Amino acid sequence: MSETVLYTIGFTKKSAEEFFTALKTARVRRLIDVRLNNVSQLAGFAKRDDLAFFLEHICGCAYEHHVAFAPTKAILDDYRKKVIDWADYEKRFKAILDERRIEHELDADHLDHACLLCSEPSASKCHRRLVAEYLQDRIGGIRIVHL
Repeated sequence: MSETVLYTIGFTKKSAEEFFTALKTARVRRLIDVRLNNVSQLAGFAKRDDLAFFLEHICGCAYEHHVAFAPTKAILDDYRKKVIDWADYEKRFKAILDERRIEHELDADHLDHACLLCSEPSASKCHRRLVAEYLQDRIGGIRIVHL
């Protein structure tokens, strides 16, 4: 079996041109939205319906939303209000992924040349990295590339 390549990307601090060019250059087949809220007016070109349209017409790729890969509102609120730090966020979010058993949501073939989307510009402190690493640990044979 060949290696599965799983990409991640955040849309903030990127122009639409940078964002869609990165996806197209990587030959992403499907974008998996891992945001809890994917219809916010603050999302600009990355609002659910607009994004699905742009992905199909610019990149020729599919759009999916998997809320099981998103944090809970409680964890997000606690982190944003500085009730918990990043280490606590990671610990709590990983426990949720374990509880949800997300490795059973999608198989390696479905993840190959897929891209996990969130809003954070960098993967270092974003749950999309935690989801990708969790899937890498549970499924195996996955190489993660942050766009």
